[in-house]
Amino acid sequence: MARVPFTLAGHTVMPGQRLQIDVPVARLYTHTQLHITVEVVHGRKDGPVMLVCGGIHGDEINGVEIVRRLLRSKAISSLRGTLIAVPVVNVFGFLQQTRYLPDRRDLNRCFPGSEKGSLGGRIAALFRDEIVDHATHIIDLHTGAIHRTNLPQIRAQLQPGSETERMADAFGAPVVLNAELREGSLRHYAQNRGIPVLTYEAGEALRFDEWAIAPGVRGVLRVMRRLGMLTGEQRRRSPMPAELANGSSWARAPIDGILRPKVRLGARVAKGEVLGKVADPFGNDEGEVLAMADGIVIGMSRLPLANEGEALYHIARFDEIEEAETAIENFQSSLTPQSDAMY
Repeated sequence: MARVPFTLAGHTVMPGQRLQIDVPVARLYTHTQLHITVEVVHGRKDGPVMLVCGGIHGDEINGVEIVRRLLRSKAISSLRGTLIAVPVVNVFGFLQQTRYLPDRRDLNRCFPGSEKGSLGGRIAALFRDEIVDHATHIIDLHTGAIHRTNLPQIRAQLQPGSETERMADAFGAPVVLNAELREGSLRHYAQNRGIPVLTYEAGEALRFDEWAIAPGVRGVLRVMRRLGMLTGEQRRRSPMPAELANGSSWARAPIDGILRPKVRLGARVAKGEVLGKVADPFGNDEGEVLAMADGIVIGMSRLPLANEGEALYHIARFDEIEEAETAIENFQSSLTPQSDAMY
């Protein structure tokens, strides 16, 4: 029996067809129409409907490049099911190179949204109705905030044996955080509707970090293979199993001043270890940033200027820290420059 067409935002995509769809979202002051542009790849055979989206925070552009490379991948030419690819969700923020919407709201705290609410609420409601509700699985692509960088990691609400856990295991990031759902986030909305969601966090805002982008592309393709959406064998060997963090916390600046970091992203640290020192420009006052637990640095500030109490190092805790350290070392050693043709 022939597969039925796929309908999104009033457009019909036939089996075996790819179609770019402009979903009207708002107008600028100049009366210029803004769109959330979506590409739908509708396979000839039945399968899951995977939404892969980037740029919910407009300055987090690694995800934009991941989606571009995904759409250029030869692997999706024989797709089973349907891929909904959205490089940029927050078009306002993307244009202004900012995390936020023009009203300073965070779009990822506006779900499920409201057709009569704030700008953020209206965009969230539109994205929910026209795109999210069509998906059976979601991968949401993020980076660290401005002046912060993240080690490649998956954040998800994990239950043993769940579809979300199966996706997280397939992705191949070195670290998985069993993260609570944040009210108003896309992940909170979708997970409560029974749609399994992975959030991939890697790299820094307003930067293209190849060490975050290339593993992101491979991770999405691995998940699609695990779900039966792609045929053929994976060209690369399977990644080492990810290590599940049992918690995380931030080490903060003890005083106002200029940070001199002592450890790098991905480093293993011990409780009480000096992660960096903060001093005023004259060196009269100096304070040490100390690790509050044994763990791995999975996020850190890239800006040396710090106010007292500012979060500087994000440390994840593990039951098996040696295994976590090994997983990260193996991940880092596997990173080599790749061309688009390799995916």
